[in-house]
Amino acid sequence: MAVTLDNYYTPGWRDQVHTCAACEWRGTPRDMAMELHEDEAQFDCPICENPILLVVHPTLAQMQAAAAEGHPEAIEQLDILAAAPRPD
Repeated sequence: MAVTLDNYYTPGWRDQVHTCAACEWRGTPRDMAMELHEDEAQFDCPICENPILLVVHPTLAQMQAAAAEGHPEAIEQLDILAAAPRPD
């Protein structure tokens, strides 16, 4: 069963080692295959394709809170959103 991470801004999640329940492969999300879905990113075992980690995409409120705390990625994401064209 995949682990679900509800807070995208959790420090160090990209470097945390996970073990595949199906084949016992061990590695970090950086070593896994990633599938983007509407509400989350799914990280799969590179050996057997078993889902290992689900990372829920942040809400605007989570992004703003993380930016207010100085999280550099959240600040960058808010800047990207602010630069996006708005419909009239």
